[in-house]
Amino acid sequence: MKLKEKISIEEVNGQIFETRLVEASEYGKAAFTHYLHNYQNSVSQSYKKEAIQHVKRALEYKYPNEDFSAVIAELALQQIIFDYKKDAPFPGPVKSEFTFIDLFAGIGGFRIALQNLGGKCVFTSEWDVQAKKTYEVNFGEVPFGDITKDETKKFIPDGFDVLCAGFPCQAFSIAGYQKGFADTRGTLFFDIEQIVDKHKPKVVFLENVKNLVSHDNGNTFKIIIDTLENRLGYKTFARVLNSATHANVAQNRERIFIVAFDPTQVKNYKKFKFPKPIRLTKTIHDFLEKEKQDDIFYYKEGHRYYPELAETIISKDTVYQWRRVYVRENKSNLCPTLTANMGLGGHNVPLIRDDFGIRKLTPKECFAFQGYPIDKYIIPKLANSKLYMQAGNSVTTTLVERIANQIIQVL
Repeated sequence: MKLKEKISIEEVNGQIFETRLVEASEYGKAAFTHYLHNYQNSVSQSYKKEAIQHVKRALEYKYPNEDFSAVIAELALQQIIFDYKKDAPFPGPVKSEFTFIDLFAGIGGFRIALQNLGGKCVFTSEWDVQAKKTYEVNFGEVPFGDITKDETKKFIPDGFDVLCAGFPCQAFSIAGYQKGFADTRGTLFFDIEQIVDKHKPKVVFLENVKNLVSHDNGNTFKIIIDTLENRLGYKTFARVLNSATHANVAQNRERIFIVAFDPTQVKNYKKFKFPKPIRLTKTIHDFLEKEKQDDIFYYKEGHRYYPELAETIISKDTVYQWRRVYVRENKSNLCPTLTANMGLGGHNVPLIRDDFGIRKLTPKECFAFQGYPIDKYIIPKLANSKLYMQAGNSVTTTLVERIANQIIQVL
């Protein structure tokens, strides 16, 4: 059977098809976009079968009275490849220096950093639906979902160089209940263990909250390092680094970074060193908007807390926090650590005084304080609460890039 007319990528990947068709597989769109990003290399074979099925479902939706075979769907897929244009802001390199996978990808902080160094992302996973939307508009790729499912893990291709994972930190965070491995989210590290054990990447590159080091009197961290070294045979390096001291970003953000090398593949792993501190030359004003923002971000004089805010928030050169009953000023003139709690409402978002009043940081400013190139990075039209949560959950991209550069020097 011949196709009556051309079927476009918009029809296969567009909103009408997405919202009106109940797919037989939750992996269709992810496999389809991963295939398009990798059709020039062997990685595409990991996604081809499901990508064809995704196109077949689109054809059946467009032509409900026709019966389409997998052969016809594959022809349509090849046609789409011919017309495919990578118009996302961060499509990734055609030719790469190394390959990596992006687990617990969030909004792509690891991906931007490693792509800047010539890396090619060959698999992405993120379970949060809103974060996936932000990821898609910026990278032209839909992340696979829940990485704890074996079906999701089966899509991971063989032969990648670096595993990146800013695995969920709520279980270890001071801001949470600190249940650690007693919390289901804390056990996600063991999904990383399974993937490393199967695929044996040259490098494992992890990020988490500083409190992971001291949680449960250090036992949680010891389990992670012991698993990497004694169970998996990797050589590990770990250090707490601050975005303000190591990335020239005016945010006080301390995070633990773990870099683990497979010594059988990376003989000179001992040469790895974390980046040295660099002088902070930027101020908060390099990350703040200059013009007046939407009124929703400003505190009006009639607000119950306005008298306290007006009395305390007097400097335009630092960032403040509302701490339940009082305002705390950052004495170092930095932005305090951005957290996912910003998305919970209330007064969790850091505060500033600008020329127009007292207001919360905007989501765009929070993305900027995480190192995102906001002149290019697309912030989609989502609820501000979701955007705040995405920024707080993210990594500081410029710090990740400095560490990754040290990794690549060893590779």
